Amino acid sequence: MNSYEQQAKKRFGQHFLHDRGVIERMLRALNLSPKDRVVEIGPGPGALTFPLLERLPQLDVVEIDRDVIAWWQQQPQAQGKLTIHALDALKLDVQSLRGDSEPLRIVGNLPYNISTPLLFHLLEQGSHIRDMLFMLQKEVVDRITAAPDSNDYGRLSVMIQYFCETSYLMKVGPGAFNPPPKVDSAVVYLKPWINLPYPAKHLPSFSHLVAQAFAQRRKTLRNTLKGLITAEQMESLGIDPTRRAETLAVKDFVNLANLLS
Repeated sequence: MNSYEQQAKKRFGQHFLHDRGVIERMLRALNLSPKDRVVEIGPGPGALTFPLLERLPQLDVVEIDRDVIAWWQQQPQAQGKLTIHALDALKLDVQSLRGDSEPLRIVGNLPYNISTPLLFHLLEQGSHIRDMLFMLQKEVVDRITAAPDSNDYGRLSVMIQYFCETSYLMKVGPGAFNPPPKVDSAVVYLKPWINLPYPAKHLPSFSHLVAQAFAQRRKTLRNTLKGLITAEQMESLGIDPTRRAETLAVKDFVNLANLLS
């Protein structure tokens, strides 16, 4: 075994997946075709990468760890099939990577420390992405897939669901990783909308309104959105200003933001 496999690096938030059953379920969920253009973020020691290479004629991976990159360059199964993009995934330009190909399918066991900003970075480029399958901290997946009027529903739920359809696939315990993380993980499937069901006229205004609405969860919309939108304006959209942000659906937030725009 290689030294980098034994010592996952804390600064990259590395926890390497090794459970074969989990990997097989992820691959079944992907239902790959040889024509698919797949990008894996953070291949690590290849628990997912090697099975992907068996199923695809070509695979792109994004990796920041130079030791991992050097190791992959020596792997015979990767020769002529694996294209390594040595960069921070937060700087990934999806459009230029896609080029003239079909929209990309993006997969990965994402480091906990960058998962949320990375999701937003990718979803802002969603028109070039067919779908995404990610292993994330369970708490984050709970929030991404939450429905209105639930404890987990919040700003992250609204913003991610604005951009894409979300599906909670499975919970994964710490024992599936090396080293085992201190928390549970889960797999989420994200499919960017081809046409947004509720388009915001001005995305920064929508984002700002959602952030302000959830800034003080226990307060009513009348209070949290004070100075941004009046109670009368809310009522004109059929939204009771005494409701809390967690009771509103994505389309309600879009309607409020569009009224401001």
